[in-house]
Amino acid sequence: MENKFSFAKSLIKEVAHFIKEKMNDSLDIEVKSNYDDLVTNVDQEAQDFLIKRIKDHFPTDNILAEENNVRHPIDKGAVWVLDPIDGTVNFIVQGNNFAIMIAYYEDGCGQFGLIYDVMNDLLLSGGGSFDVYLNHKKLGNYTKKELNRCLIACNAGMFANNEYGIANLVSQTLGIRVYGGAGISMMKVFSQEILAYFSYIQPWDYAAAFIIGKKLGYTILTMDGKEPDFTSRQKVMLVPKEELATLKQILDIKEM
Repeated sequence: MENKFSFAKSLIKEVAHFIKEKMNDSLDIEVKSNYDDLVTNVDQEAQDFLIKRIKDHFPTDNILAEENNVRHPIDKGAVWVLDPIDGTVNFIVQGNNFAIMIAYYEDGCGQFGLIYDVMNDLLLSGGGSFDVYLNHKKLGNYTKKELNRCLIACNAGMFANNEYGIANLVSQTLGIRVYGGAGISMMKVFSQEILAYFSYIQPWDYAAAFIIGKKLGYTILTMDGKEPDFTSRQKVMLVPKEELATLKQILDIKEM
């Protein structure tokens, strides 16, 4: 496993370099499901880059990835879960605040995850049998904080519509932060800048954080308190396990 983990850390830096070089070129931008659901040629090319490298080194391994309907079940053999550019709108508009995410599973069991904030050169990696590091700093487990001294990260629409009572929760904290991408938001949670994150996301958006979070005392659950299914877009929360009881008292969740 150490070999694959080392390979993944090297690979994520390689594809980051590839993406940064492509940023100097004109982007081909396409609309997917909605005007704000965008994909670029760089998303697709970066995914192709990742898949080729993985298949060159581990030809029998499988891929679950965002673009081009690359879908292998998470619980069937060795599976790499790839999000080549998380935060594509940020990538297009800001040229910043986007991440690459890689996770590796064996028969549904998470072995390690990586989230890389490309423009700020911040690599979060670990989980499974590996300690979690943010670059060279080892991260510790969640340490309890008072709710009124915390910030919440959230999907803007879920907050605006007070879905599941999220706005009620935010009103008891120091406020909300919206980063426009799951990867950057989840990194903020694990570095304990943010207490929790709520969003409506796909498996490749949470696969790496699911593994890393288990190592650090966090859990990713759907908004009805179940484990995500790794097959569809779902409304989920990344929260410290220690705070589940407190959050249950505030949020409108049927079961947790």
